[in-house]
Amino acid sequence: MPVTDPAARTRFMEAVRFNEQGLIPVIAQAAGDGEVLMMAWMNAEALEETLATGRVVYFSRSRNALWRKGETSGQVQHWSDLRLDCDGDTILALVKQKGVACHTGRRSCFFQALREGELTAITAPEADPAVLYGR
Repeated sequence: MPVTDPAARTRFMEAVRFNEQGLIPVIAQAAGDGEVLMMAWMNAEALEETLATGRVVYFSRSRNALWRKGETSGQVQHWSDLRLDCDGDTILALVKQKGVACHTGRRSCFFQALREGELTAITAPEADPAVLYGR
């Protein structure tokens, strides 16, 4: 849900405390059931576009570029609420996720857990990454 009032966007941006690299961590949580889907980073440009459009945009550190979630896979995120923590240095994005959030084809990136002393995948892929990303 885009923020159409430029003054409101500015107030939100001014409350954010970006780190030394100009980034802020963002936790994406499913708006419906509360499942934590992923963690990524935003820079000021990504946050401004996210606020203005309602579509979640991250900053890819590996590509050093904006990452519009779903631009290659179609697995788009739109936010229903953006919450800033008490220190202003972490954002919680409640999102409506189209498809899966993880590049492995799973709903959540948090699919590994210790089971009987071993790191184990506790959920199976719901989509084939080769199909999502055209590999």
